[in-house]
Amino acid sequence: MAMKVFSWRVARWGLGALLVVGAFLAWRTFMPARTDAVSLARAPLVRTVQFSARVKTPARVDLGATLTARVAKVRVQEGDAVRAGDARVELEADEPRAALAQAEASWQQARARLESQSALSLPTAQASLAQADANLQAAERDLVRAQDLVAQKFYSQQKLDEARRAVDVARALRAVARVQTQANGRTGAERANAQAQFEVARAAVEAARAKLGQYTLRAPGPGRVLVRSVEPGQIVQAGKALLTVAVQGPLELQAQVDERFLAQLQPKQRARVLADAYPDRPFDALVDRLAPSVNAQSGSVEVTLVVAGPSERPPDTHPDFLREDMTLSVEVLTGERREARVLPLRALRAPAAAAAPADPRDGAATGAVLVAEGGRAVVRELKLGLRTLSDVEVLSGLQDDDLVLLDPTLAPRVRVRARLLEAASTARKAGDTGESFGNAVSQGFSR
Repeated sequence: MAMKVFSWRVARWGLGALLVVGAFLAWRTFMPARTDAVSLARAPLVRTVQFSARVKTPARVDLGATLTARVAKVRVQEGDAVRAGDARVELEADEPRAALAQAEASWQQARARLESQSALSLPTAQASLAQADANLQAAERDLVRAQDLVAQKFYSQQKLDEARRAVDVARALRAVARVQTQANGRTGAERANAQAQFEVARAAVEAARAKLGQYTLRAPGPGRVLVRSVEPGQIVQAGKALLTVAVQGPLELQAQVDERFLAQLQPKQRARVLADAYPDRPFDALVDRLAPSVNAQSGSVEVTLVVAGPSERPPDTHPDFLREDMTLSVEVLTGERREARVLPLRALRAPAAAAAPADPRDGAATGAVLVAEGGRAVVRELKLGLRTLSDVEVLSGLQDDDLVLLDPTLAPRVRVRARLLEAASTARKAGDTGESFGNAVSQGFSR
């Protein structure tokens, strides 16, 4: 009898335990899942791209000799500033100086000959022509008189023949004088010959000066000497670089940026730059141009920036501490909203986060989230705007009071009980100062 009572009690306890477990399982099955949720927050949103760059001067010029000679003087050291046309290296040039002096003497001689031809030869020829004309006129008058006297039987025929010969001689002399006058005129042969000799002599002087100029190496423009590879007394060969000069001009900042960010970068975008050696002296820059092609080996695109002034135009001067090949940290502002409806990026369903733009004109992309609606998780399609590393702008598809579920393991249509969290946005405020902008660059690269 006692055994039956004990068995009945055990059975009753077992049945009670089964009922408790079943009730618990039913509660777990039908009880809504408790999950974190956020709502839209209105906040400024800023997107930037950070990368490293280097300083590049517009031109780096190698100065070298065009002939073989001995170096006489070197007037510059590495790091010295130079002006356009300054003589920096002088070669021994005794022989070309003598050749120039000889050419200049020949030029002076040709000039004197040309001036003499204009001042003496032409007037002399003109005077000879005038005299020949007078002699011809006199001979013609004598001939007329002789003809009359012969007709009157006062002169013999011999006198008439002599008068005729005198007229012929006078005409020949006048023809010679006329030819000489024409030859010494502005378009005459003598004038042309003297002018040609003068031009040849002048060309010889210019050639001698050019030859002498090759013995002096001059700065092609204002700049700074980067490399000096020559000393006085050294014999240099043609084509060897003796000095390397960085010519002054608008500095360029060149960077190799991952091609993933190519769609975000555009010319005229504002940037903040820090030199690694001068982290407390940030300055502004503008994206100037993007390379037309992508480097296939590195998967990067070359981005060129220029130093910007207050009016977002290249200034007349650049920061004086910048040096050739200096390493820089750059942060380019690629997108900004002064007030946006912001949602944490982790709330997006993974496949939709990388969706293609729905409207190429405004760059909007589509996405999807789960929202708590009627106690269940419901899929909501969104139109998205500016996206940063942690937040995304919602253009349409959500109301401000919608509860967006954060649990990525939730399936659509399951029962949920949302627990609202405070919206967290990593976007910087639109009113940030340039100093905080620069600190962000420094901190971003120090991580």
